[in-house]
Amino acid sequence: MASTTAATRGYTASKDDLQKRLRRIEGQVRGIQGMVDDDRWCPDILQQIAAIKAALDKVALGLAEGHVEHCMAAGSDDPKRRQEMTHELMQALGRLV
Repeated sequence: MASTTAATRGYTASKDDLQKRLRRIEGQVRGIQGMVDDDRWCPDILQQIAAIKAALDKVALGLAEGHVEHCMAAGSDDPKRRQEMTHELMQALGRLV
């Protein structure tokens, strides 16, 4: 019989905070759209883009930290599986940077 319990992820405990951050970033992106519509000065738009990138980086690092603490540290005791998990994380971090 299939389990109906949702998987617990490293960010599950802080999901509400994560959603708030992502909604704030979404609002910032909409703000940039408005700046472009209003023909705002390019350096002002670039400054806002930098702020969004920094906010997304912070979200990404928090997710990575949660993954390491929850999934990897408390994960499988199988050395091969741990090696696979490390490889997966490193690939994801490589795409991030």
